[in-house]
Amino acid sequence: MAPILQRLFGLFGAHSWIHDTNIVVRHYSPNLPNWPEDLKLRIAMLSDFHFSEPWIGLQALEAIVEKTNALKPDIILLVGDFDDGPLFSRPVPYDDWARGLARLQAPLGVHAVLGNHDYPRLIKKRHGFLAAPAAKVALEKVGIPVQVNDAIQLTWSGKSFWLAGLGDQCTEFNDGTPLADLDATLAKVTDDAPVLLMAHEPDIFPEVPARVALTLSGHVHRGQIRFFGFAPVVPSNFGRRYLHGHIVEDSRHLIVGAGLGHSGLPLRFDAAPEIVLIELGGQA
Repeated sequence: MAPILQRLFGLFGAHSWIHDTNIVVRHYSPNLPNWPEDLKLRIAMLSDFHFSEPWIGLQALEAIVEKTNALKPDIILLVGDFDDGPLFSRPVPYDDWARGLARLQAPLGVHAVLGNHDYPRLIKKRHGFLAAPAAKVALEKVGIPVQVNDAIQLTWSGKSFWLAGLGDQCTEFNDGTPLADLDATLAKVTDDAPVLLMAHEPDIFPEVPARVALTLSGHVHRGQIRFFGFAPVVPSNFGRRYLHGHIVEDSRHLIVGAGLGHSGLPLRFDAAPEIVLIELGGQA
């Protein structure tokens, strides 16, 4: 019965069960002022899994991994929200989905940040965690590094760049201090090589300096449920300003992916699950 419902839903642009035929590959080739033309980099960005059965379980993950690997990216970025499925769902064990993600393949590896659904809303200890979030433990157990207000330098084709990962912006310490610290994150950048910033929520973008070549976000699911192209509910302080796609403000660049899973209701309408492919460098 489920395959029949899947096809019926798909006719109307609705997606509850995530599978290989309804995952879109969204392609961008932005011309970034702070990215060298001779540094060609192929990025696959995945976000907002919200692993849960029956909507986005291990079978769906297998399709996502296969489709992503077929794109032959140089680096794969996971931009948060692995945990906390929608209503009417069953959780997928952390170790199971982490082992699935470990099958992603790219020469520069797979890198992650966490999202708001991967943390309790308040972190109980100001200087460090009482316990690492379960999603972070699971990812690092299979060799996928998770950045929290940190930046690492990578080398590709003989040139270096920085990959920075911001802590989640919806999460606070119990004294009210936000977990996300953009200044501390960018302070880890110690030379003039270009910077990519992973930030689960796009709301940080107005504060991101021009020093950052490109900010990569998810979180808003392209509205998840849209009517005639209009998203009535968007989880952002800026409304639909950072809803989806390639956004340029004051020569600063942001790409927001639609994500893969569901939050709240197990339904995506006119907001297909997507893998984002970004090609940098070499623009005419």
